[in-house]
Amino acid sequence: MRKLLLFFSLFVAFSLHSQEYFPTNTGVKTTNNKILAFKNATIYVTPQKIIKKGTLLIKDGKVLAVGKSVSLPKGVEIIDVKGKNIYPSFIDMYSNFGIAKPKKVSSSSRRPQYDAGRKGFYWNDHVRPETEASNSFHFDSKKALDYLKAGFGTVNSHVQDGIVRGKGMLVALNSNSSDAYRILDNSSAQYLSFKKSVLSRQSYPTSKMGAMALLRQMYLDAKWYEEGNTKNKDKSLEALNANKNLLQIFEGGSWLDILRADKIGDENNIQYTILGGGDEYERINEIKNTNASLIIPINFQNAYDVSNPLIAKQIALSDMRKWNQDPSNLSVLAKNGINFALTTHKLKSINSFHKNLQKAIKYGFSKEQALASLTTIPANLLGKTNIGNLNTGSYANFIITSGDVFNSKTTIYENWVQGDKIVINNMNIKDITGDYMVSLNDENYTLSISGKGAKQSASVKKGDKKVKSKFSYKDGWIHLTLMDNGFTRLVGQTINASNLMQGTAYDEAGNESQWSASKKVKKDSKKKKASNKKNDAITVLPVSFPNVGYGNFTLPKQETILIKNATVWTSEEDGILENTDVLIKNGKIVEIGKNLKSRRAKVIDGTGKYLTAGIIDEHSHIATSAVNEAGHNSTAEVSIEDVVNPNDMNIYRNLAGGVTSIQILHGSANPIGGRSAIIKLKWGENAEGLIYNNSPKFIKFALGENVKQSNWGANNNIRFPQTRMGTEQVFIDYFQRAKEYDALKKSGKPYRKDVEMETLAEIINKERFISCHSYVQSEINMLMKVAEKFNFNINTFTHILEGYKVADKMKEHGVGGSTFSDWWAYKYEVLDAIPYNAAIMHNQGITVAINSDDREMSRRLNQEAAKTIKYGGLSELEAWKMVTINPAKLLHLDNRTGSIKVGKDADVVLWSHNPLSIYAKAEKTIIDGTIYFDIEKDLEKRAAIKTEKSKLIKMMLAEKMNGGKTVMPKKKRNQHFHCDTE
Repeated sequence: MRKLLLFFSLFVAFSLHSQEYFPTNTGVKTTNNKILAFKNATIYVTPQKIIKKGTLLIKDGKVLAVGKSVSLPKGVEIIDVKGKNIYPSFIDMYSNFGIAKPKKVSSSSRRPQYDAGRKGFYWNDHVRPETEASNSFHFDSKKALDYLKAGFGTVNSHVQDGIVRGKGMLVALNSNSSDAYRILDNSSAQYLSFKKSVLSRQSYPTSKMGAMALLRQMYLDAKWYEEGNTKNKDKSLEALNANKNLLQIFEGGSWLDILRADKIGDENNIQYTILGGGDEYERINEIKNTNASLIIPINFQNAYDVSNPLIAKQIALSDMRKWNQDPSNLSVLAKNGINFALTTHKLKSINSFHKNLQKAIKYGFSKEQALASLTTIPANLLGKTNIGNLNTGSYANFIITSGDVFNSKTTIYENWVQGDKIVINNMNIKDITGDYMVSLNDENYTLSISGKGAKQSASVKKGDKKVKSKFSYKDGWIHLTLMDNGFTRLVGQTINASNLMQGTAYDEAGNESQWSASKKVKKDSKKKKASNKKNDAITVLPVSFPNVGYGNFTLPKQETILIKNATVWTSEEDGILENTDVLIKNGKIVEIGKNLKSRRAKVIDGTGKYLTAGIIDEHSHIATSAVNEAGHNSTAEVSIEDVVNPNDMNIYRNLAGGVTSIQILHGSANPIGGRSAIIKLKWGENAEGLIYNNSPKFIKFALGENVKQSNWGANNNIRFPQTRMGTEQVFIDYFQRAKEYDALKKSGKPYRKDVEMETLAEIINKERFISCHSYVQSEINMLMKVAEKFNFNINTFTHILEGYKVADKMKEHGVGGSTFSDWWAYKYEVLDAIPYNAAIMHNQGITVAINSDDREMSRRLNQEAAKTIKYGGLSELEAWKMVTINPAKLLHLDNRTGSIKVGKDADVVLWSHNPLSIYAKAEKTIIDGTIYFDIEKDLEKRAAIKTEKSKLIKMMLAEKMNGGKTVMPKKKRNQHFHCDTE
């Protein structure tokens, strides 16, 4: 009785809730208020709550009741769905459904735009939190049908444009309703990304590190604005503050960008929900540590067509692995307890969604987890309890299927959204797939039917000969036309649960006859089934760190190492020590001497070999995803640390050249560039693991042609500075502003925190050091005078090919030089460069380093250092110091690395020959007591790469021969970063 009272109370509540108050003048007001009962189904109320032979009761678009034994009210319409399954309709959290793709702003001018194009909004056009998806929404019936066919009932849509994209909206895919009813929430989430808006030509930011810096400053400005510290009206910041309690969804992409997005979120106490890229398995521990919920696309790539061995040879092993490993991503995420929803985002066709999901299930992703990631998880992330489940009171959003929704043979019959039925495939059509023996006029044919529902197709054979035919199956009727010695038309129906067919045949003369067909029953032996199961076993190749051919399947570990009887080049006053031992323990050099012993140490015989400190490259552009933020003439707010790329193969190549540390510098697009990253080349570590602990603070400045844009083309003549004189004024202006900013900050009065000014104030306070791109003596003099005006010193002039002209002034100022060994005449401002430059500066008492600025040269800096012996007559030891202790001094790391001295970091290299020789090979490169490069293991890796590629080629060939889709490989361009790379 209590159940009955509860049911009627719910019934009355739903009835009252649905009362209409609009008048009608174009028809009768009576609406369809039927109560529908779906009986005898297997009902997935949630992924964990499954009711067999259950009943689902709905009215007015909501679930009234669900259970094993539901009391049915009078007048209820009963729909028997015996043998079928009912699931909650799916939810896609990341979509642009119903929203036209923003059109790129057109302009007749090719000149860059530096200022914002809008008034009353934020200073950067790419920050658009005031955008509301509902303002540009138009229900797309055609696209909705594609979603419905795949089982989706709700989508979360937004304008996919800009760094801050504003509010999204949650839409039920109910084409029989109006926006007022099917829009479930017009403030479902706020969206962000690293991508600029196409609606503005504003230059800044031009890089991912610029986008990250912009987001940091935006959050600071929003707080400042919210506290009422400014009188100006800013609609963007008002909207950003209004949206801060919404779900924050960030479009990341790769696993690396997930970590970058999470970093911004953590700095601002925001836990983003992040759109991934499908490669999270490559760094699953780091992904797990973000604690972020993810939205994962499943757009797996097809196998490469490797039938041409010359083309196959050019495909990177990492790309081949991606085809093999990507389908395991969902399983890996689930096994690591990471909360994630699925999306159709980036699929060329929604039709491929189920195929890809079924593949992921074969790779170990459970069906329960698959259902949760499409229903309850996205609903919970969106804060909605009335979608993604079939609990009482939820929307009547559900699909009716022939069986397991994740089975390739299952048919989706109907998709009900808010109680409205959308027929996908007629539920009353019998499944007639299979092979049949057709008897017609004493002739026998084989009829093979495949496909689902209305999309079934057939082929006909007579013996081994294919017969031209046309087949259709609609409303239970079979129509088959045979072209065999004339044409014959067959019409008929199925009987006996689809195992038999019969009907009438009409030949071309109009004669009638009877035909029949019986289904062939396949009898597979147990032995054959076992064999097939073995052949279908999934092989997922292991992931390496990074996930490329020369990656490490297990990260190298720190060891106690005793290097015996080597010729040790200390880069210290001790000079060269013959037949000497070096003991490394806990990542440090602990003892240097002869006949050393250590229990449990790994002993390396250095007889006839040379041990040196690791090479340090003061000026590099490897291991980064960006090098220039060119949007402003000062970008002190950006940091290379944000875009360190641990996957760069040049890290490994540099290790093979004996390099252990580098400074990744910002480029020379502007007078005041970005902050640098100083890293150790710990191949296999993540980006954070590469960066020095307690790293000295550096920033890149630049002089000359690049910053005044004389080599940028005719359209780039509007940004200040355009002359070398203007460059000087940029420095004076920014340092004066920084000085005033710092004074205000120290006064205790309220101030707007400005990351750019904070960085420049650090320079004035001698907390951050300048490494300046320079060529011409006049500008070198100029910047030293500017620095002295503001009471600080320039730390390093890099390039400095006219340093020999001003070496006395550099010595007086206290600045070091990091130069090329013998580059000259490659552009106008280096016409006066000479190869004796390094030696002349050194002889003047300046700390001089030889740098690379080039991914190729950095692998042979030992040979570049040797050139100072030829050009300047330096000794071997002084030449070697130019790539070890001298760059360490310039980077303020000489107390930690750069020489072989007790107490320093164990960053050392064992060479086969004199390290300055062209014959010298780095046999072992050790960082913090860990061997990151071993020439013998390198040979083993090369053989392993060959074996693995052969294995993958075999798998891809099998995929093609078994009818799978393949794609031709595309040539990839690896960007080679230099100072002037945009």
